[in-house]
Amino acid sequence: MTKAIAPRSRKVRVLATLGPASNTPEMIGKLFEAGADAFRVNMSHGDQASKVAVIEAIRGLEKKYGRPTTILADLQGPKLRVGKFAEGRVELKTDSMFVLDRDKTPGDATRVELPHKEIFVAMEAGARLLLDDGKLVLRVIEHDANRIVTNVEVGGPLSNNKGLNVPDVVVPMAALTEKDRSDLAFAVEQNVDWIALSFVQRPEDLMEARKLIGGKAALLAKIEKPAAIERLEEIIEACDGVMVARGDLGVELPPQTVPPLQKRIVEAARRQGKPVVVATQMLESMIESPSPTRAEVSDVATAIYDGADAIMLSAESAAGKWPIESVAMMNAIGEAVESDPAHGDRIHFTVIRSDPTTADALSESAKNIARTIEAKVIVCFTSSGSTARRIARERPGVPIMVLTPKMETARRSGLLWGAYAVHTRDVDSFEEMVAKAKRMVLRHHLAEAGDRVIVMAGVPFKTPGSTNVLHVVRIMGDELKGYS
Repeated sequence: MTKAIAPRSRKVRVLATLGPASNTPEMIGKLFEAGADAFRVNMSHGDQASKVAVIEAIRGLEKKYGRPTTILADLQGPKLRVGKFAEGRVELKTDSMFVLDRDKTPGDATRVELPHKEIFVAMEAGARLLLDDGKLVLRVIEHDANRIVTNVEVGGPLSNNKGLNVPDVVVPMAALTEKDRSDLAFAVEQNVDWIALSFVQRPEDLMEARKLIGGKAALLAKIEKPAAIERLEEIIEACDGVMVARGDLGVELPPQTVPPLQKRIVEAARRQGKPVVVATQMLESMIESPSPTRAEVSDVATAIYDGADAIMLSAESAAGKWPIESVAMMNAIGEAVESDPAHGDRIHFTVIRSDPTTADALSESAKNIARTIEAKVIVCFTSSGSTARRIARERPGVPIMVLTPKMETARRSGLLWGAYAVHTRDVDSFEEMVAKAKRMVLRHHLAEAGDRVIVMAGVPFKTPGSTNVLHVVRIMGDELKGYS
């Protein structure tokens, strides 16, 4: 039985990561009701078999609530780690010498195995090596094909298989590991909507994933390496959306550089009309506490004011003590920020220059007309979703109702700013288009009698990429029959 749920009043999307604290059907439903618009399945943890039930539970929401659901499968990517120590743990002293090599013998306080030959090839003297999420810092003195000799600039404890970050050089590693290829094939088989690729360094890293996906899901690039910043525009152009993954980005770069980079990435993605997600440690204290710090609330608000399409919860919703409260807080922050009279001006600090196409010109016009005549909603008929993305890029002050005959398009819209997607039969005529637009906005409580509605579509109908119609209609009183 379909359970009615009112449309979100906010336009920024909330992406919630699922995990041990939230992967049951009951909890997934509660997160959706609390405000989650999309769900992240982290392929770094657990096996594929355990993910099947989670994906089925998310899809089960469609029948219960009558709304398309959105699933993002996040691939682990090439994790760099040191080897094992004879004692399991050592203490690296500041200003001592420490060697990383190809020797599989368990390490000690002077050396350890580094089982990634690609790093030896790419290494440069003077480069930094960061261990255990940046807690330890090594500086390369000399290197060859089998050894990297370093000076310990910041020492501390180091144990087996701790992570390694290489911020100063581009490591010639494939973006997809064997595990990633297996997980990607599984995700495509499970019909997920978005696939996130970790540790992207260059646009070429996206090519293999794009080929393996075969158009069956949208591709999201996680920006978490300094090398990715250098080719940011090309990377955005090569994918369908990006994520500001502030965790590793904040390890490999000085933390004070991350906020301006976040703004730069959000702006670049918006200019290209690609969805952008801001992620990592947004409400970190809510892993343990039922309420966030004021600084965390301000951080989330900043991403919304910048015009991010989506804001993401990680461990807060996946493994924390307060997953429902974390989602509800994200929802509340979004509503509060977007009710600020200054919000509309702030999200337009980023200057968006429309491409010289009919569809882009109409999308910009729709935003301006909606503001001038105080329209309640923009309705777009779309097959591929490109019209919805163009309208969303303009950040209009009203919701965007996405009417599409393709369920995959409706589902992928879950990461798109302001989008309210409905899977429905396509139209055959102008009159049917107008009638259906009115019927849908009434059915979904996005407009009422006397309201103006903007409708966008393409003629001839059922032709992808043909958006060339913008029509303004008014909802009349007699059209409300049956929708009270």
